[in-house]
Amino acid sequence: MNPRELACIALIAAAIGGVPFAAASAAIPAAAIAGMRVPSLAPMIRKVSPAVVTLSTRGLEPAARGTDPLRDDPFYSHLFHDLPGRGAGERPFAAAGSGVIVDARHGYILTNAHVIDHAAAITVRLHDGRSLQAKLVGTDPSSDIAVVQVHARGLTQIRLGDSATLAVGDFVVAIGNPFGLPDSASAGIVSGLQRSGLSPNNYEDYIQTDASINPGNSGGALVDLRGDLVGINTAILSGSGENAGVGFAIPVDTAERVMRQLIRYGAVRRGQLGVSLYPVTREVARSLGLRNAAGGLVAQVVPGSPAEKAGVRAGDVITAIAGHRIRSNTDLRNAIGLLRVGDRVTIDLLHDGRPEHRRAVLASTLAGAAEAPGAPPSGRRH
Repeated sequence: MNPRELACIALIAAAIGGVPFAAASAAIPAAAIAGMRVPSLAPMIRKVSPAVVTLSTRGLEPAARGTDPLRDDPFYSHLFHDLPGRGAGERPFAAAGSGVIVDARHGYILTNAHVIDHAAAITVRLHDGRSLQAKLVGTDPSSDIAVVQVHARGLTQIRLGDSATLAVGDFVVAIGNPFGLPDSASAGIVSGLQRSGLSPNNYEDYIQTDASINPGNSGGALVDLRGDLVGINTAILSGSGENAGVGFAIPVDTAERVMRQLIRYGAVRRGQLGVSLYPVTREVARSLGLRNAAGGLVAQVVPGSPAEKAGVRAGDVITAIAGHRIRSNTDLRNAIGLLRVGDRVTIDLLHDGRPEHRRAVLASTLAGAAEAPGAPPSGRRH
């Protein structure tokens, strides 16, 4: 390939997204090819890859009915119940995923909760080939975040980025262990933000990306062009179970806050506010005389809850909690899900169409339903 062809390739690569060559080369590291410098992600990936590890797990998991004809057949099933070290209905498994070293000094590794689910043993394979036994620090299935720990010298940690600054169209790279292929990297863009609905019972605020994410990528790193961690890869949307260009990552801001609680307490101690919301649709906004269809309409306030004590009433429209914008019950659930019992939060709301502020102290448990979707109130109570 002659220098002119290489120059054309460089210009085309730099023009992706409609940015000029000078600007693109400032954002994307360059590599020398045949004496020419062309945009390349290789320098950044070389820097980041040592912080991304492979996790191998083994253990026993509850058997799912209908997956083993012999085991589920009453005539043969008794043959499986008395195997040494295995309880009734349990099956041995071995699985693999990815993880990210976020604290080299203490050996803390971020991953997905589903990667280490039911694991009796966790093995970490480092970028340099070393294999280490890991200890489970804590797991939070509701956010799909877990922390494991290894003790070793010479670990490399990743720098945490700021997922709140991401925008649709930003370039990102997924690094992990897809299909057992370690140190794999795939590039793409941020395709969407604040995605939810994959699992209604979880705290969801996903980054959507078209960077290839496949089985084994779970728990791996989603990084920006600086090599800063912006997300933990966790799921794909695919009928076949393989990459279809729609992947999801947990924002690093969420993962970090969950991680800190797991390290300190071994679990997440989530606070409760005590309200049920109904989305403010255009019809609801019109009926309430609101200018914008934004916020969450309070359908129910649990008696004796922090919300009631703070003066929140059915018919109020909550617009923000602790500075987080609220558009629906999902936003409220996510915002509260990152706060601890005893945290003091500011509630921004519209009462009779007027902006007001409330302060509440989050509780540990509530007598009634809370942070769940509800029906719109039949009338305003005062």
